[in-house]
Amino acid sequence: MNKNFIPDSEMIINSDGSIFHIHLRPDQLCDNIIVCGDPGRVNMIASYFDTQDYEVLSREFHTIGGTYKGKPVMCLSHGIGGDNIDIVVNELDALANVDFATRMPREQHRALNIVRIGTSGGLQPYVPVGTPVIAAKGIGFDGVLNFYAGRNAVSDLEFEKQFCEFVGWNPLWAKPYVVDADEELVNKIGRDDMVRGYTISANGFYGPQGRKVRLDLADPELNHKIEKFEFNGGHITNYEMESAALQGLARLMGHHAITICSIIANRVATNANPNYKTAVNDLIGVVLDRLLGD
Repeated sequence: MNKNFIPDSEMIINSDGSIFHIHLRPDQLCDNIIVCGDPGRVNMIASYFDTQDYEVLSREFHTIGGTYKGKPVMCLSHGIGGDNIDIVVNELDALANVDFATRMPREQHRALNIVRIGTSGGLQPYVPVGTPVIAAKGIGFDGVLNFYAGRNAVSDLEFEKQFCEFVGWNPLWAKPYVVDADEELVNKIGRDDMVRGYTISANGFYGPQGRKVRLDLADPELNHKIEKFEFNGGHITNYEMESAALQGLARLMGHHAITICSIIANRVATNANPNYKTAVNDLIGVVLDRLLGD
């Protein structure tokens, strides 16, 4: 990690002492963080908290901090896509590991637990609508991690190689990167009621996930090839847009991250449940209990 002074242009601190985009101060940071895409879902998650001690709203970034079963916890919305994850994880890490007074990295590293609760589209018949899926491997189509030194050290290079060869990856697209979820969090939260899958983080909702509305696709067969791909006995289970960047950046920075998504549509069966909030609500309670319960 960089041990040098961090200038204003590289890390912007607001006049109130908060970090630029998410508008949180170092004293507001908790070690256990639930993240979600939808700013409106923060209230749903925080409704489980015993106390709600502060609330911060800035753009798509909505944070509520409090306690759950007596333990400090916060929920933060990150918006949609890997580019937003790049902002959120970098700024959370700065809150944890940079002295804002001196603009120098702290001598002692602080590791965060970051658990993303999201929604997703299933790609296999054994992940029907309503199934919670852990992104045991996050497969990034967004290219975010490729801009950071050390990406190979935290990525599954053999998976990347076999996947690109199998699907005939278009060289015009960003090179995929594949990062495992944090094993400790997987074992702590995962149970038999959750599928441990391989999750694609797409860099868009329509064409990048094989949806055709009016524009033709560069590779109309890509999803069929993805569904058939196998690695070490496992298959790609679902699409979403954030897990790979979250897990990759967390590993590079020494944090613990995992994504758990409720399947709200199955691309193979071509069905969807627009009334998915009940399943997500149930998943929130389960995740909080397993992360912070006794």
